[in-house]
Amino acid sequence: MKAAPQAPMAKRATSTRPRLDTEPGIEADITRRVRRSKPGTVFTPALFASLGSRAAIDKAMQRLVARGELRRLSRGLYDKPRQDPLLGTLWPSVDAIVAALTGKDKLRLLPTGAYAANLLGLSDQVPARVEFLTDGTSRTVKAGPMQIVLKRTTPRQMAAAGRTSGLVIQALRSLGPDHVTPQRLSKLRRTIPADQRQALLDDLTLAPGWMQPTLRALASG
Repeated sequence: MKAAPQAPMAKRATSTRPRLDTEPGIEADITRRVRRSKPGTVFTPALFASLGSRAAIDKAMQRLVARGELRRLSRGLYDKPRQDPLLGTLWPSVDAIVAALTGKDKLRLLPTGAYAANLLGLSDQVPARVEFLTDGTSRTVKAGPMQIVLKRTTPRQMAAAGRTSGLVIQALRSLGPDHVTPQRLSKLRRTIPADQRQALLDDLTLAPGWMQPTLRALASG
């Protein structure tokens, strides 16, 4: 008696669904946050760390770049481009970049050099190279034509970070004693509120000797 022929084995079903290379929901969450943000906002992958793995976040941000919703400024730094009717696509502000960097690394930053003088109205120069002192790691971040330089310094130099006195000390240091003119001091008196000028005396010992009489005059003026 012949054995009954065996039925052919069914082929194993294979999924035709495309393989996902991002974790579910991450791209949608990042897209939602980017679309709700103002043009000119700067992002780092660390700002989305609570959503999932770094690899998945990087992939999602790359897709947003491909769609034109984000622009890659440099490694690990992106912005939501802002448009001007006459100038076209603008670069992000220094403040926006600094906000993203400090949010990522919890850094303290103190403007220095020509940028500190510009912030106080003591110089019309808008430097393409913006320098900050920091208690974090030294690094240089490029954003289009602009360079933001973070220089690690001593605790003494950072003691007045976040206070008006720290900004004034760095601005006057960048100008030098020969360029701290009566006109510039008059400008500071108009720019800085009286209570903040009075507080300069609290950080007097953090300033170099040549600058201390100037700070006393500002505080009492």
